[in-house]
Amino acid sequence: MKRAEKLEEFAGGVKAMAPLTVAVIPIGLVFGAVAASKGLSSLEVLLMSALVFAGGSQFVAMDIWKHPASWGALAFSALLVNMRHVLMSASIGTKMPAFSGPAKCAAMLLLADEIWAMAELRAERTRLTPAWYAGLAIPFYCVWVLASFAGSIVGALLGDPNVVGLDFAFPAVFTVLVMGFWKGRETGAVLAASALAAVLAHQLLPGAWYIAAGAAAGVVATLFTGRRREVCA
Repeated sequence: MKRAEKLEEFAGGVKAMAPLTVAVIPIGLVFGAVAASKGLSSLEVLLMSALVFAGGSQFVAMDIWKHPASWGALAFSALLVNMRHVLMSASIGTKMPAFSGPAKCAAMLLLADEIWAMAELRAERTRLTPAWYAGLAIPFYCVWVLASFAGSIVGALLGDPNVVGLDFAFPAVFTVLVMGFWKGRETGAVLAASALAAVLAHQLLPGAWYIAAGAAAGVVATLFTGRRREVCA
């Protein structure tokens, strides 16, 4: 692929991801503000977002953060939250024949829910290229890191994120992603099973087990609906 074609592909990825890149700004600001309220410095927030780059696990980490930090609990919670990345990487990895080994590794390091969703949609329609994927991932990553850093600086001014309604930014983004994959009753059944299991686990179990419960219920519901569709066919 020529340089001009690569730049065009990169620009296409940037354009496709632009709405979600903008949407992640308030989420990054909220995370930075929450992290600052827990006692993290701006440098620590910057490094956490740059090295971890996983909004879900970062928020969970802040939810259970205390001094001194329980590193075992933090690591286990991050493992539970990010277990879905195994499935996401396995799925998108089969759609990367145009990627070299190093390019595929780099793509997986920058994998996030929003990036995975957009890459999957692209792969359904046409060939997924490294340049287009880079257009998705690089600006999104940079914005997340910078927004988190900015949020940590102005955290004292923002105050409690719940008061100004910024706490809704995180679930709002995932609601948009889910609607993009909506396929009728089957999708609704999977979401209902996952939500019910997560709510019950959140009420009955301590820690971040509600995340694992919701994911497991969603997988079981998906298998059940898939088998039912095969029987009906």
